[in-house]
Amino acid sequence: MKVQFITQGCSANQADSEIMAGLLKRKGYEITDDAKTVVFNTCTVKGPTESFYRRKLKKLEEEGKKIIIAGCIPQAKGPLKDHSTVGNFQLEKIEEAIKETAKGNVVSFLERNHKSRLNLPKIRSRETIEIVPISDGCLSSCSFCKTKHARGNLYSYPEKDIVRHISNAVREGAKEIWLTSQDSSAYGLDNKTNLAELLKKIVEIPRDFRLRVGMANPDYFKSFLDEFIEVMKNEKIFKFCHIPVQSGNNSVLKDMKRNYTVEEYKRIVRKIKKEIPEINIATDIICGFPTETKEQFNDTLRLVKETRPDIINISRFWPRPGTPAARMEQIGGREIKKRTRLLTELFRKVAEENNKSWLGWKGKIWINEKRKNSSMLGRNFAYKQVVVPGTFKIGQELDVEVIDSTSFYLRAKILEKSISSV
Repeated sequence: MKVQFITQGCSANQADSEIMAGLLKRKGYEITDDAKTVVFNTCTVKGPTESFYRRKLKKLEEEGKKIIIAGCIPQAKGPLKDHSTVGNFQLEKIEEAIKETAKGNVVSFLERNHKSRLNLPKIRSRETIEIVPISDGCLSSCSFCKTKHARGNLYSYPEKDIVRHISNAVREGAKEIWLTSQDSSAYGLDNKTNLAELLKKIVEIPRDFRLRVGMANPDYFKSFLDEFIEVMKNEKIFKFCHIPVQSGNNSVLKDMKRNYTVEEYKRIVRKIKKEIPEINIATDIICGFPTETKEQFNDTLRLVKETRPDIINISRFWPRPGTPAARMEQIGGREIKKRTRLLTELFRKVAEENNKSWLGWKGKIWINEKRKNSSMLGRNFAYKQVVVPGTFKIGQELDVEVIDSTSFYLRAKILEKSISSV
């Protein structure tokens, strides 16, 4: 039987799809982009994401597809009337769901049963990138977040399972390892360890690879920040940190139920930058949280000017059903759009200035994506996007010199020693 996967959302969802595809392939299924049976792995984090889900589902129904809904939407909402469902905790049930759906039955596998999903068969969507879940759920209760309804409370996977999984992946040819979870900074806090301890064990794997650490909230860095910074200096780890601040105002953060202050966030960023000057800092910011005043939004703009992040994932506030923030009095769409535009303009200016500092840099990049117009995209040691002309193998290492920059990426020429080795 042929099966198609459609995947929304974060790298954790992508990893779940890769696992379900691997389980099916082991049973003799063919994974293809053109199949009568579709596994739709869904995301519930934002309103537009769920709107896309509804439009896409309607189209698939009109095409007569046999559809299994997986992921966060059914896990958060419960069983669906017309379609079989497989939740985040029951990936191994995917074949049973497909077989029952083929018979015309509607089944539901949404039981919550925390267990490691590592060292299972999988099909990588990108041959040189291995996405490695390190935990399920989180310790937070953010007032705007729907994902907690789906993923639940923190359950950290055993260190030994994670290390074995990565060892196998790099032996099979993976060049990049992405650690993913709902909150990497919370890893291990449910069993008396932490993210820094995990990273120390991963970098001891005696193979050549690069490690990207996933999103980590500021809340839990306090207890192991120095230890984290020290292991981040290891050459196997990309100099990249994704630390979502969400707002530059403490009152708004309190209403969001984010358990840190703006001052604590700034201290974390300042200390990391002092110890690792080349660090590539990403953050997330929500524009138009219900209680955010215009002046409080201006605090966010001031924070961006002060901390100068390299990447900002900017989101308009979307009330998610069932969350405390959805019950608050909402800000008008026009005002949210204005704030989003102002933040976007500021970010592009800051990012462009940051990237200009890389002009003239020489070093290695690792190719991981093909682009249009006969060019390729690679990443350097700080996980900066670097575009180079030509066609190369995914995973290939090149020596380059940065000759131009934009707000979003660097442009480079390939140095002679790389050309001679191609």
